[in-house]
Formats: sequence, C-alpha cells, structure tokens
Amino acid sequence: MSTAKARGKGKKGATGTPATVAATEAKIDFTLHAYEADPDAESYGEAAAEALGIPHGQIFKTLLAEVDGRLTVGVVPVSASLDLKALAAAAGGKKARMAEPRDAERATGYVVGGISPLGQRRTLPTVIDESVSALATVYVSAGRRGLQIELVPADLVRLTGARLAAIARE
Repeated sequence: MSTAKARGKGKKGATGTPATVAATEAKIDFTLHAYEADPDAESYGEAAAEALGIPHGQIFKTLLAEVDGRLTVGVVPVSASLDLKALAAAAGGKKARMAEPRDAERATGYVVGGISPLGQRRTLPTVIDESVSALATVYVSAGRRGLQIELVPADLVRLTGARLAAIARE
C-alpha cells in the first residue's frame, strides 16, 4: 500500500485519473491510497477497505442506477446496499433500477470496480448517503481498481454537485 498527499498538484500519469485531475483542478486537499486490487473480489469496495485497513463505513462505493430512465449516481458506504426507492425519491423520480454495467462504464468513462464519483465523462445527477456528513474524511474510488482518494465530505459533495439523502440500506 502506498499513500500520496496532494493539493492542486496531481497530474495524469501513473496514478493520474480523471478523478484526481478533477480534484487537483478544484484545488482541494486529498490523499491517494494505492493497494493491490483483487480481480476476483466479490465486492471491490469491501476488498479495498480490507486492503487499506479502513472501516467499511468510511469507504464509499459509487453505483449507477436508472431513475425513471435517466442515469443517476448513488454513493453509499461499502458496508451497505443502495436503497433504490430512496434514491428515486431523492432524485425526484418514481422508479429506479440498477444500470447495466456497460451503460455505467460508457457514461462515466471508468470500469466497474473503479467507478469514481469524480471526473466522470458526463455530469450525472448524484446522491450521496447522508452518513458521509458524520465523517472527518471519506474514501471513494480514484478512478481505477487499486486506487482510492481520501477527501473531506464537503469537497466530495461540492465536486459532484450532489445532494445528501438517506439512500443506504444496511
């Protein structure tokens, strides 16, 4: 595992991703955490938490759903599931279903298991579980398997243009 702190100094390169570029351009403080990703993991988020020694409630996964046919991003702790009814309501819709992986990859520019809420190819409506507000820092994918970005929740909300709502189900 390796860690690198940055503020407005990230570059595309070995660890540079659209997510780190977005954080750099926004001039926010963040820390990158690299780890050996397990390609056979059932849950990439839980595997990341285990590899980095992070509580499962502090590392969040990025999931895409279709809310009334429109792709929407839901960000919840890896220890929880996405409540599709709650996501639909928070996004002002009626019905939600998980997006097809290929649609999620095409819309975000990332591969499943490495989808970041930051630096996505298209700006999508984003809802982050309100539990993030209780944390000093939060970890989300930095845009590839084996790389997490740690930042303060307020910066995550600001950079994604997200709204906060209770969308996680234990």
